[in-house]
Amino acid sequence: MTDLQTLANIGEIIGAVTVVLSLIYLAIQIRQSTQAQRTENYSRALDRLAAMQSSLSQDDEFSLMFSTGAVDTKKLTPRERVRFTWSLYEAFGAFEFMFHASKTDAIPEEVWRRWSSAVAWWLTFPGVQTWWSSRPIPFTDSFTSFVESLLEDNPTDVDSSQRYQEFIAVGKSQT
Repeated sequence: MTDLQTLANIGEIIGAVTVVLSLIYLAIQIRQSTQAQRTENYSRALDRLAAMQSSLSQDDEFSLMFSTGAVDTKKLTPRERVRFTWSLYEAFGAFEFMFHASKTDAIPEEVWRRWSSAVAWWLTFPGVQTWWSSRPIPFTDSFTSFVESLLEDNPTDVDSSQRYQEFIAVGKSQT
């Protein structure tokens, strides 16, 4: 009987070790899946922004219209304002996606800080501010509160914005 009891105890130990090893394996798989999901989420948002940036860099008419609208929407025709509106919806939609992904740790905090700075920078442009205040379709309440707080606090680097404006002005004087 003692040999049978010893075998039963060894069986229980082996079973317990197997369960522990299975749980460790499962935890590793979940962690890898979470990391892959984070990468996929960020990639989707970047794809949306990259498509818009590609259009801006390759289409002179669109680039001029967008740049004009960012500074002063009154200089745009009604048709251009519609185009400007949907362009900003695409950009801010991607920003909103990243905002919510950051709240659930689906993208790293460091990545979100970089993009929240980009949102703040876009909001320094008067035309973007005008668009935001007149947008016909709302964003989620939490993202709207985030953007509104950026508009109130204006956390952008003024020197950086000035350097960019000078960079653009230099380009205009050379053409």
